[in-house]
Amino acid sequence: MLYVVKYAGPFGFIKPWTAVRDSETYSQQFLTPSILAGIERKLFPELLNTDFGIYKIKRHRLTYQQISQQQEQTQPRGWNEKGKPNNRTIERPYSILTRGVMVNPVLFLAFEMLEDAEKASAQHICLARNEDVLYPQDEIIEVPEEEFDTNDELFYGFELIVEKNEQSFLVGYNRMDGNKPMYGWLKIVGNPVKNEFK
Repeated sequence: MLYVVKYAGPFGFIKPWTAVRDSETYSQQFLTPSILAGIERKLFPELLNTDFGIYKIKRHRLTYQQISQQQEQTQPRGWNEKGKPNNRTIERPYSILTRGVMVNPVLFLAFEMLEDAEKASAQHICLARNEDVLYPQDEIIEVPEEEFDTNDELFYGFELIVEKNEQSFLVGYNRMDGNKPMYGWLKIVGNPVKNEFK
């Protein structure tokens, strides 16, 4: 049995690890193992001192309404120094990046223990940016795991299944676990992007 908490918010952006210096980037549509572990440690701070792993979140599913292209002003970390000693300038130039941001993202987090779902349902979470806050919605949904996989009217969306097999692809390197490569395969349930949410 799974205890599912639904989170929703106005925006969400997950920068793909392959897009470090891209000036135009669309949000990744799934959570990596390191993002899940980060969300789990936000919800359950007692896990902060444990070794890397996903302990309480059994399954998840992410969907959204559409992708909106938004411009973002950035500055590099470093400084540019120009000119001679008596006419020297130091500056950090501005740049404009275009982000494809998820509009109205909905995330389902499924737990094996009811008390974990109850604790999670009393807190907000963020996907990958602190400004993309998702709030818990409605009641905790109790469903068998099979229904979580087959009910495409309620639990549609994208889910990265964390395992390595012939379908798996590299989704990044885990800074919380010695930069080890992270693999998974994408499970898609129903129409993963809908304009109407129930």
